[in-house]
Order: sequence, then structure tokens, then C-alpha cells
Amino acid sequence: MRILLTNDDGVHAPGLKVLEEIARQFSDDIWIVAPSEEQSGAGHSLTLTRPLRIRKHGAQHYSVTGTPTDAVMMAVGHLMKDARPDLILSGVNRGANLAEDVTYSGTVAAAMEGAISGIKSIALSQVYAREGMGDAVPFAAAQAWGAKAIAPIIAMPPSRRMLFNVNFPAIEPDAVKGIRVVRQGFHDVDRTKIVEATDPRGYRYYWFSLGSSDAVPEGSDLAAVAEGYVTITPLHYDLTQDSAMAATMAAFQQ
Repeated sequence: MRILLTNDDGVHAPGLKVLEEIARQFSDDIWIVAPSEEQSGAGHSLTLTRPLRIRKHGAQHYSVTGTPTDAVMMAVGHLMKDARPDLILSGVNRGANLAEDVTYSGTVAAAMEGAISGIKSIALSQVYAREGMGDAVPFAAAQAWGAKAIAPIIAMPPSRRMLFNVNFPAIEPDAVKGIRVVRQGFHDVDRTKIVEATDPRGYRYYWFSLGSSDAVPEGSDLAAVAEGYVTITPLHYDLTQDSAMAATMAAFQQ
């Protein structure tokens, strides 16, 4: 099995090394094609206004000067065009990708691009307990539970237009209660914080920060992670709201 690894934290991110450890439990045919720099929050963006460059770091190990989507497209359409991957793993992200945050996530977007290309794709993220941890975020739960979480997904028959989103709770591996398949949740409030400060030259600048939400919908990824479970959520990129089709058609027939 040929496995492509990517992420949105950049080619030198600690979580990518953890992902490689997980992947090598399934195959020795591992390719790494990741953004050259951190692309957190890039979502499913594509670079169209500047050229992309590829740098080789070793055998089957590359970085791309672009977004996670760029990296997957460059891997599948160029670097691996003669032997496409059987599986794409994206992560392990430094931080949760839960609820509606999946729409911002470059980690999830890379897996989505893989799904669009018809390749089974899984996004993996490690939740952490507090802000300001930087590269000190512990990946122990992901290391211990990563292979257990993705093995059943690998064994599943392929399904078009679908990817899987995996999140590991911010607790020690022995404290993890197990694995739950749950739906995507939604935060109950707008958690976006705008941090305002002044730079050394006296100019104002602003920084986006995401706060926490107290309420977690029962049966959702938010609730299960909070309870100490690894979460698995199947996602798809067909955004059509089928339940609204009839009402919308009726509105245009008046």
C-alpha cells in the first residue's frame, strides 16, 4: 500500500513525524509532500496568483511552497502521477479540528482534496488542553491510538466523495476511553476573538484567536472528545442542503 502524508503545520512539524510513525505500521511505501511553511486555517484554498516550488528533503520526501491543497494536488498530479497513492493521511494536526472548524482546517482540506481525487483520505488532529503550548503540544494519545483509529477505515470499502476526520483527546493514552463514531457538532456561540495590540513602531495590529464553547451537543465530536474518546467522523464535500431544495424551487416558481 502506497501512503501519502501531508499536513497544514508544515513539513518540519512534530505532528508529521508522529504521522509517519503511524503510517509505517501499515506500509514501508511512504511519501511525504507537505507545505514548506505552516498553513493553519488555510482551508481548501488553492494558489493561483504565484508559482509553486518543490524542494526535495530526501527519498520520497518533499515540500511545496503552497497550501495543503496545493501539496496534495502536486503530489497526486505530478510527483506521484505514475503510481498514485492508495491512502492519504493528513496531520497529525497540532490542535483540534472539530465541529464547524473543519471548514477552516487545512488538515481537513488536504484530506478533502484527496477524496476529490478518488483516494481514501483521513485527517488526524491532536487536541491540546491550553493555549500557548507551541511545539510542546503532547502527541502521546495520537501515537498510541493512531493505528487503532485508522485500521478499520483502511479496511472499509472505498466510498466516493467521502473523507474521515479523526480527533484524539487531550489526555494521556491510558486515560482514553475508546473510539466513537460521531457526527460533526456545532459550537453554540461565535468563539472568534480579536486580539488588538500595538507593534514596536506604534501601529495597531490584530490577531484572530478561537475561544472555547461551554455547551457541547450530545452525540457530537465535541462531546465525545470532551468525554475522553477518540472521535471518527465521516465527512463529504457535497454541500447541497437537500432538505431545502423543494422550498427553494417553490420560491422561484411563484
